Parts: sequence; C-alpha cells; structure tokens
Amino acid sequence: MCLAIPMKIIEIQGLIATMEVDGIIREARLDLLPEAHEGDYVLVHAGLAIARVDPEQASETLALLRKMIDEIQ
Repeated sequence: MCLAIPMKIIEIQGLIATMEVDGIIREARLDLLPEAHEGDYVLVHAGLAIARVDPEQASETLALLRKMIDEIQ
C-alpha cells in the first residue's frame, strides 16, 4: 500500500522543499509542482510532492491518518 502524506512547505530552494508535519521535517522534490510556494500544503509520496491540497483537506487527511495509527496501536 502506498500513502501520500500531506505536508506544509516551510522553505524552498530550487526544486527542493523543506516540509513539516507534526513537527517532523523532511525534504521533498518539487519537480511535479514547480509552482508550489512556501505555506502551501502538498501531498508527498516517496520524496516527491505530487499534488497541492487546500489546508482543510490536509487537516482532514491527517486526522484520518492519526485515527488509523491510534487504532493500530
């Protein structure tokens, strides 16, 4: 199963973006979303931002992922 995680872009340098979710910082490439800006929410899969999402959609998706994790534990 593959999951794309919503993350908020906090910094962009070229096609590399630094992103954050729940205090976790990661880098991902913006090759498919060169129009993305700092503050945008994007779906990240395998180190690549694949789609922009609005903040409400990102929040709902993260809430569902947190619920799944809580149920597994």
